[in-house]
Amino acid sequence: MTIVDVRTPDPKRFIPGATGDWEVVVGMEVHAQVLSKSKLFSGASTEFGKPQNSNVSLVDAAMPGMLPVINEECVRQAVRTGLGLKAQINKRSVFDRKNYFYPDLPQGYQISQYKDPIVGEGKIVISLGPDRQGQFEDIEIGIERLHLEQDAGKSMHDQHATMSYVDLNRSGVALMEIVSKPDMRSSDEAKAYMTKLRSIVRYLGTCDGNMDEGSMRADVNVSVRRPGGEFGTRCEIKNVNSIRFIGQAIEYEARRQIAILEDGGTIDQETRLFDPNKGETRSMRSKEDAHDYRYFPDPDLLPLEFDDAFIDALRANLTELPDDKKERFVREMGLSVYDASVLVSEKAIADYFETVAAGRDGKIAANWVINDLLGALNKTGKTIEETPVSPAQLGAIIDLIKAETISGKIAKDLFEIVLNEGGDPAEIVEARGMKQVTDTGAIEKAVDEIIAANPDQVAKVKAKPTLAGWFVGQVMKSTGGKANPQAVQALVKAKLGIEEE
Repeated sequence: MTIVDVRTPDPKRFIPGATGDWEVVVGMEVHAQVLSKSKLFSGASTEFGKPQNSNVSLVDAAMPGMLPVINEECVRQAVRTGLGLKAQINKRSVFDRKNYFYPDLPQGYQISQYKDPIVGEGKIVISLGPDRQGQFEDIEIGIERLHLEQDAGKSMHDQHATMSYVDLNRSGVALMEIVSKPDMRSSDEAKAYMTKLRSIVRYLGTCDGNMDEGSMRADVNVSVRRPGGEFGTRCEIKNVNSIRFIGQAIEYEARRQIAILEDGGTIDQETRLFDPNKGETRSMRSKEDAHDYRYFPDPDLLPLEFDDAFIDALRANLTELPDDKKERFVREMGLSVYDASVLVSEKAIADYFETVAAGRDGKIAANWVINDLLGALNKTGKTIEETPVSPAQLGAIIDLIKAETISGKIAKDLFEIVLNEGGDPAEIVEARGMKQVTDTGAIEKAVDEIIAANPDQVAKVKAKPTLAGWFVGQVMKSTGGKANPQAVQALVKAKLGIEEE
């Protein structure tokens, strides 16, 4: 492909070196396992965690005479992903044989797509921020292509002192290889790109994005150059399976290449591995080029061909994607861009929020979901799917505040009870006597007692009315937070002779 530089050099992304500034250039090849019950060319299961070599058909094991048969659902999933990436869907694509030899590749070749992929150019918009002014920077990252291919098996070198074992459970599993253009200029951009791509495929339901299970992993291409100069020689860091590791690998590799170039050396095009324990990359092998794989069309598979009706039917049933959902939350619910970004980061969080917000104030619902619920889940290391507080329970707490049955402070205590013990919020309030005190007579009595007991503080308030808040706090404390805060504030000001603003 012809590489086109679409980015204007930005000094805030430059890396200072001993001889001047440098710019890192990053492109990524992400392998995303297609969500399907069976493999790309066989009926074997794709279920994760099964015993070694139990999800293997005769096709996956490359037994003589076995022929591949395309899985139509995998094709549909690839097209859905292409549509989610705003990409060109190619109505004709071809499967090729990519020839290389390794113990976990029984056929001696991988069935992939080379010159005619199923999906062409697209784009992803990433957002960096917020900065100190609360602003976000949107950056468009180009997608070069998406093609379908089968995964290889897994070689295990730690099971025996002198031998390696091979597990073919992954052999033949459908992968979407999503290739970006070299449009990223920092590790932060690369992490944001991976995060966004992972979010998109999860929304679409085309990949589960579970990087710890290997169902989404990235080959990261890194090069450095003088700002705005010619592209440098790239090194590919293989199979990085964590967003945090992607950032660390880029930071280390950029520094390594800069050090070599500043010492007068040259960068060898090679494939490297990232060691997360040492936080460094190490050489794996010299980088292959396309001709090394001797691609040719697979003679056992016909070209994939479909029409506009096939594509339009899939487009019509696409879910609302993160960018569209974020824009709707800002427009219809008045949320800040930051809050909307947090809520749409995962489909499960967005779904939870929308259930809570239905028929309620969106901003209030967002505050409770982001600050209270997600904050509590982060502390305990739980995901939104594991939340002990259901949307109905959180919605009930918000309703109790709106009805002035409980105060905001009591609501926090009630949330903790529901989080740790469960139960119906309204019943808990009733059973534990947590209702807000709205009886002005009882509140007035509490205000009188606090004023009478603190003459020195009364004198200070006469000189400085803003200190009246101290009395409000004392009354709330004396009533266990049950007094209506607005009623307390009004009575304190009236008793102390402070005029309403």
